[in-house]
Amino acid sequence: MPWPAKNAGLGIAAMSYIAVDYLRHLSPTWHSRLQPVLWSLLALAAVVRVPSYRHWSAEFRSAIPFVTSMLFMLSALLFEALSVRSVTAVLGLDWHRNTPPLPDTGQWFLLALNEKLPSPIVEILRARIIGLHHFLMLFMMLAFSVLFDSVKAPGLGLGARYMFTMAVGRLLRAITFASTILPSARPWCAGSRFRVPAYPHPWAQKYYVPYAKDHDAISRVINLDTAYVDIGKPVSDYQPDWGSMSFLIDFLRPTVSEGPTWYSLLKKAGGGCNDLLYSGHMLVAVLTAMAWTEAYGGFSSALVWLLLMHSAQREIRERHHYTVDCIVAIYVGILLWKMTGFIWSHEAKSSNRSLTKLETIQSRLVQASKDSDIDKVRELLKEIELISEESKDSTGIKHARLFRSATIFFALTIVVLAFTLTSDG
Repeated sequence: MPWPAKNAGLGIAAMSYIAVDYLRHLSPTWHSRLQPVLWSLLALAAVVRVPSYRHWSAEFRSAIPFVTSMLFMLSALLFEALSVRSVTAVLGLDWHRNTPPLPDTGQWFLLALNEKLPSPIVEILRARIIGLHHFLMLFMMLAFSVLFDSVKAPGLGLGARYMFTMAVGRLLRAITFASTILPSARPWCAGSRFRVPAYPHPWAQKYYVPYAKDHDAISRVINLDTAYVDIGKPVSDYQPDWGSMSFLIDFLRPTVSEGPTWYSLLKKAGGGCNDLLYSGHMLVAVLTAMAWTEAYGGFSSALVWLLLMHSAQREIRERHHYTVDCIVAIYVGILLWKMTGFIWSHEAKSSNRSLTKLETIQSRLVQASKDSDIDKVRELLKEIELISEESKDSTGIKHARLFRSATIFFALTIVVLAFTLTSDG
């Protein structure tokens, strides 16, 4: 970890963003005044630095991995949305309402601390200082800081690694929570958010319902290793006409009142209502903290980890997740980030062909100078000039300008849309 950071500007900007955004709870009036000013200043500073940015060739080389990682992440999010709806619907709303939550010693520990700690500290622990959108914006600020040489270029490479790692984490998460369906820490959640059928899916009617609560039946299933109860004709589901997407009906279990399209169901999936092991919010937070620590370091990275721990205890305290969900998300996020260093790394790498050639010539140049071979030195210096000219001409000036403008416009548009089209950024 680079410690201390090259400069404190990024850390100050990040903590200012967190502080100003928290004013929405303390003073909405001042929040409405200061937030547009802060983001306007940050956007203006980024635009002003664009002409003097020197690493556009590296950004250009990272464009394809960036776009590929983004498409991979979107595909993973789609698969996750399908899985969220499926595990919510497969056992029906009656199961969600009647199944008690799992015992959570982490939440018991936090309740015990409420009785022991001074009330001001408890209020700080309860405060909604940071949320999911904050961690996403902190990463956006980190990626943009390549313009100020606070983070090693390319920024698109850092973004590619972030999205690729998140996509892998989301796929693993969906596979995990779809494998074993765990009861929610909020039993009322499914009934208030989803309109899935109250009864189980015909598959669950045959393999789960007859054996769920009878100890003797469970023992017999173990011994026989086969379903032996005849449930008769299972209750059938509503079958809309989804054309080529009709294969999703058995997974999503739509109802008449939810509309005729499958897309409308996925928009309501959100975070799901059974326990989704592990926490997706914490995965995003851990990846942001890991990126911040590796790319920037300094005291601000310690503050990001502190905010992460605050967010984790709030997830448990407010019963959005069990403690195990947050703990697993932390170490899975750390391990995944460590495994994807081949996409972007703070450590210097000589993957550039020009740099490789220069390193080869360097040893020859040193040897020629030791031998006092002036002609050889001149020849090697000419080779260095040719390599530098090739690197400059590798991307045409017009294409470089077009790529530069498109990249900055796209990135700033995403940031603006995040703040205008969502309630909290």
